[in-house]
Amino acid sequence: MKWTPGGESEDIEDRRDDTGGDGGGGGFQFGGMHIGIGGVILLLILSFVFKTNFFALLSGGGSSAPPAAAVRQPDTARDAAEKPMVQFVSFVLDDTQKAWTAILPEQTGKSYHHAKLVLFRDYIQSGCGGAQSATGPFYCPNDEKVYIDLGFFDELKRRFGAPGEFAQAYVIAHELGHHVQNTLGIERKMRQLQEENPRAQNPLSVKLELQADCFAGIWAHSTQQRGLLEQGDIESALGAASAVGDDRLQKMATGHVNPDSFTHGSSEQRMAWFRKGFDSGLISACNTFAQ
Repeated sequence: MKWTPGGESEDIEDRRDDTGGDGGGGGFQFGGMHIGIGGVILLLILSFVFKTNFFALLSGGGSSAPPAAAVRQPDTARDAAEKPMVQFVSFVLDDTQKAWTAILPEQTGKSYHHAKLVLFRDYIQSGCGGAQSATGPFYCPNDEKVYIDLGFFDELKRRFGAPGEFAQAYVIAHELGHHVQNTLGIERKMRQLQEENPRAQNPLSVKLELQADCFAGIWAHSTQQRGLLEQGDIESALGAASAVGDDRLQKMATGHVNPDSFTHGSSEQRMAWFRKGFDSGLISACNTFAQ
């Protein structure tokens, strides 16, 4: 992806030093229990698949408070190492929001207002409750903010086999896709439907997530029109979409696949809807709820 390193976006809230480091010793402390990096990765995958905070179970149940034993101190060395990544995230954030500022009124007649993106480490308290890094990047409609621990991008490359800058850009664009849904009132309607029909909770969640993938594709379409795409970028984004498909994550975590428990869609579905948004550039082409 063609981009120019610069400063930090005005829409970024850097709260990495609010949560401190990893406690030293090459592992993490939770409720008095020391877990090596291998254990952390396993819990990361399980938390992704089952949408359950497995780290909280180690600290005495489902409390939303941060683990008591976590060390909280600034990590200036890590801040410096992550500076190029912060600049890249800033560029993608600003570019995506600039694109939606033009696209949304043009295609829907509604104006777009900016979301904020919060950088954190290990644990964060959002408008939707507490979350650890294992939750992965997420959007909170209550405070209209995207939350990302930059360590996720390293996991995306090493653990999930999805390298490349545009793979990272896809993640950001997907979460901002949820902000578009929130702006259009889609997210609120979906939550109402889930409350009215609890049995449809997972299928409705899949439709919402696949639409966010399609919206990410619309942004990618705009980057192509503006000459920002480079060879291999779309393949990189499709690789990321495939890497975080429910079927692949479940296979990695448990060795088998249970479609009834899907919350985000299969690898094939996620790639297909990203591609649909990319090929069309149209919000109207992203009606996953009509499928």
